[in-house]
Amino acid sequence: MKETPRQRQHRQTMADIRRLAHQQLATEGSAGLSLRAIARELGLVSSAIYRYVPSRDELLTLLIEESYTAYGDAVEAAEARCRRDDLGRRWLTTGRAVRRWAVANPAEWALLYGSPVPGYQAPSERTTAAGSRVPILLLNLLADAGLEPSPDDPPMTAALHRELNRIRPAFPGDLKPAVFARGLLAYTSLCGLVSFEVFGQFTNTVTQFPGHLDHQLARLGAVLGLPEARG
Repeated sequence: MKETPRQRQHRQTMADIRRLAHQQLATEGSAGLSLRAIARELGLVSSAIYRYVPSRDELLTLLIEESYTAYGDAVEAAEARCRRDDLGRRWLTTGRAVRRWAVANPAEWALLYGSPVPGYQAPSERTTAAGSRVPILLLNLLADAGLEPSPDDPPMTAALHRELNRIRPAFPGDLKPAVFARGLLAYTSLCGLVSFEVFGQFTNTVTQFPGHLDHQLARLGAVLGLPEARG
């Protein structure tokens, strides 16, 4: 069906709202988002913008959805270029792609992995699936590697074992709790390393960020039980 002029205008206005919201995110941070300021930029009366975005919370949710989608697209595209049997290369490429996207999009990374926005709770039904794409990429890698629990795995409390058994069916691979826990360690460590760089927490310490990340990815890969990248 052909788009009507009204539909076209609505689509264009929504695109402008999202564009200006991303600009605000970069300059003011997530807590500083203002629909009224966006309305002024667009030459709209402040009440008119609520016909497009009913609240600041809805605007934040739209930005989170877009950011998770762009993040997942970028990391999945990089990992997909690797040979499926080069498990070490897939892990290294995934980690590098996470860093590359975060460094290129620091405001969006802060929205996804920085401090929570006071008074806002992201609706899980709209953000969980998109936010799980990169962790699922890692868990698929562990499943492809056929990893099993190891004598080197530290003891796990019964309560944690039950919790991981409850969580893991929502993810691919049917990984054993000990292997699933290794995946959680690797992903949260990766995000922490990237966040320390993006948020300037390595002041007066690490400056060789790409080399440092590769070194730590190799160490985490060994913890996971993955082979080294080929070549």
